[in-house]
Amino acid sequence: MNAHSAVHPSKQITPERLLRRLEWRVIRRLDGLLQGDYRTLFYGTGTDFADLREYEPRDDIRHIDWNVTARMNSPYVRQYVEDRDITAWFFLDLSPSMGFGPAERPKELVLTEFVGTLARLLTRGGNRIGAILYNNRLERTIPPHSGRNQVLRLMRDLLNAPPPPSGATTDLNDLLSAGLNTLKRRSLVFVISDFISEEGWERPLALLNRRHELIAIRLYDPRETELPNAGMIVVEDAETGEQLMVDTGNPTFRRRFYEAAQRREAQLKQTTRRAGVDLFAISTEEDLVGAIVRMATLRKRRRG
Repeated sequence: MNAHSAVHPSKQITPERLLRRLEWRVIRRLDGLLQGDYRTLFYGTGTDFADLREYEPRDDIRHIDWNVTARMNSPYVRQYVEDRDITAWFFLDLSPSMGFGPAERPKELVLTEFVGTLARLLTRGGNRIGAILYNNRLERTIPPHSGRNQVLRLMRDLLNAPPPPSGATTDLNDLLSAGLNTLKRRSLVFVISDFISEEGWERPLALLNRRHELIAIRLYDPRETELPNAGMIVVEDAETGEQLMVDTGNPTFRRRFYEAAQRREAQLKQTTRRAGVDLFAISTEEDLVGAIVRMATLRKRRRG
């Protein structure tokens, strides 16, 4: 099922206006709630091995170097120094299904707002951001740079993304494999998608996660999992454009639709878990500030 306005809301706003709105309504509130502690969001990146020393009771046991410990017959831990300069990459799925959602706030607009917010938080700290845009084909690569103008460039490309090629299907393997080939040094990577895709992307996701600090963000609309009782309606497959008349008043149909959606979600969670990747879900109906604070809290808890 798809929902679009005649003129998409994201096409009616300039990158400058949208970024100013995010700085005023989202980033300012995040500064108050997280008190500038954005390492809870980005923790784990930019650390370099510095030295070894004997284990002390207050040390994190995850830093024990077991090879050295075995040789020395005494526990040793690795010490790290933090590199404040982060290079962050956004791998962005702009395929047709990302246009699904409320006319005023489909998934693709949530993606733009989320990326704009994180990109500004990162560049404000002097870090560099880059992106790979995918729209059923590799659309473009934006090399990493710092500064507010880089955020505006990225948002401009998102707001003016061209339509996908006709007949092409979404295959996130193309996007993730392109990322593997592009990134030469350890980076912070955000993969942002609804993960409605052909299969086969688990391996490049796992490889990316081993080489980089990777966070996966799944954008979804509640109507993708639970159809309202709206009688006979025409639904359209956002990926293929195929249309079908369905009876949403039929409780059996609604139950099967819900069960199929639950199976897809369980499969996605299993896939990302096997790849060792943090997966966070954000709804089109969720307040962006609340979503980012929740993500920061969960990451801090998982890291703790």
